[in-house]
Amino acid sequence: MDLQLIGHTALVTGSTAGIGYAIAHALAAEGAHVTINGRTQAAVDKALARLKSSLPDAHVKGIAADGSTAAGCKQMISAVGEVDILINNLGIFDPKPFESIPDADWTHFFETNVMSGVRLSRAFLPGMKSRNRGRIIFI
Repeated sequence: MDLQLIGHTALVTGSTAGIGYAIAHALAAEGAHVTINGRTQAAVDKALARLKSSLPDAHVKGIAADGSTAAGCKQMISAVGEVDILINNLGIFDPKPFESIPDADWTHFFETNVMSGVRLSRAFLPGMKSRNRGRIIFI
């Protein structure tokens, strides 16, 4: 399939494993310049090695940053520059009974699952608008 992504830039948050990794892999296979993200450098390095092994010609790089914080989002924004495709994949949940989840956990879920995407979208949207192209996807 040719999605006409050659040369386009993409940031996929929470992409060292699972759905995020699969999305990053698919975008890289289509020719996009992909930045993956995880909380630890070890996880990022491992995912990059897997990507480069399966797609030797892919343009991929990684950033270790905690997207659940404003500082982590700022770190990603600074490292990536402009993006044409932003995949807000970062998300967490702690499976326990609803009535047992304290406010502090709900705040952490909100910061991670919602505010990470809001912060990144707010940063990258103006550039997308000025270039008259771009996509922001929330998983």
